Amino acid sequence: MALNKKTLFYYGLTDLPVTMAMFPVLVFIPKFYTSEMAVPIALAATIMLAVRISDVITDPLFGYITDRFPTPWGRRRFWIVLATPILMLSIYQLFMPPEGAGAWHMGIWMFFLSIATTMMIIPYYAWAAELSPDYNERSKITGVRSMMGVVGSLAAQLAPAAALLFFGLGGSGTVLEIVGITMLIIMPICVLLTVTQVPEPREYVSAQVPIMQGLKVMFTNRPFLRLILAFMVSSTALSITTPLYLFFITYVLHEEAKAIYMLSFFYLANMSGVPFWVWLSTKIGKHRAYVSCFAVIGFAHPFYLLLGEGDFWYMLPITIVTGFAAGGFAALPNSMKADVIDLDTLQTGENRAALFFSTYSFTAKLAGSLGGSIGLFGLAMIGFNTVTPELNSPDQLFGLSFLFAMFPSLFYLTACAIAWNYPITEEKHRELREELEKKNRILSATDS
Repeated sequence: MALNKKTLFYYGLTDLPVTMAMFPVLVFIPKFYTSEMAVPIALAATIMLAVRISDVITDPLFGYITDRFPTPWGRRRFWIVLATPILMLSIYQLFMPPEGAGAWHMGIWMFFLSIATTMMIIPYYAWAAELSPDYNERSKITGVRSMMGVVGSLAAQLAPAAALLFFGLGGSGTVLEIVGITMLIIMPICVLLTVTQVPEPREYVSAQVPIMQGLKVMFTNRPFLRLILAFMVSSTALSITTPLYLFFITYVLHEEAKAIYMLSFFYLANMSGVPFWVWLSTKIGKHRAYVSCFAVIGFAHPFYLLLGEGDFWYMLPITIVTGFAAGGFAALPNSMKADVIDLDTLQTGENRAALFFSTYSFTAKLAGSLGGSIGLFGLAMIGFNTVTPELNSPDQLFGLSFLFAMFPSLFYLTACAIAWNYPITEEKHRELREELEKKNRILSATDS
């Protein structure tokens, strides 16, 4: 039975405050702590990378726990609720730090934020894979969630943009405070509606395969390996761009106060792109649509290199194209992940959705920090100065532009090649589902 629009809406709702909070972490936190909190660029990059290294253990372990040990309230909802207050406290501390906070404060609360995000995102995304077995409906589920995420990212910019436009309040610190307060208000409301209004499937086989054996089986799943590699390479590219976005607008275009406007256009284009890429995936297949996203953004990004001081609004058409292309980055791979899980279920006889999504969660966070660290380490290598930016030479400014405009395209085009021959098409998935249903009927007959 197809899911109704109300269920889809309530399921996607939790992604709104999560993405609203995560956007400033990627875009504004690096610049805020390296400039206003005087944390050295290389140290900030090291902190971001160190937090991600810890996810090597925490993400797969938590995915294994949520698959294997269901609670009286189900396998997914309990952990989402438990993560909510931890996530809220971490955002409060990170976005509105006390006076004198520095590297230790940044590191500690980024670590707690990572743990809380793991606790929430892994069961939340695994829940989506269990809401429907249908190839195309899964794209709708992840599409709705992605749309909510884009709305969250957009809200994270529109509120500060309004503060700048009507009250003249701007800068990284102001953005973090406004977004932090807004998120603290709406997050418990959105989570409450999701966990009370969306059904959680009760018919599943709890994972019994030991975690190391389960990981070994997972990594013999070739479609999974191809998908996760394309996902990691493309996410790294996007993550190189994200923290450098504000540096580029501030130091190359000299328009920091207006940055929030350009970011708003990016996410408006991003939101309008999501339904297009979901529609295209039903016509040419998910992986071909996914490849198309990479190609569009990969060829558009180098045009940023042509911009300089006074060219702020010339940035707009490039931003619209890249934002539209990025609209497929969340909806399509998340839908493809659910298809990969069906193959694993057929091979193991178990539903291990959370373990798979924990691996994706770790990959996404690793790519986020790896990409962000590459960008920040790149700035450190060219000797870029964020405390006294007027000391930067034309070569250092060009280095910033090159890192922002050209470097990510190499990753996007590599992801194109990786995803090109992804094997699970709609026809192949239909065969998988038929085999799964046949196997389930045999097991049911044996049990009876």
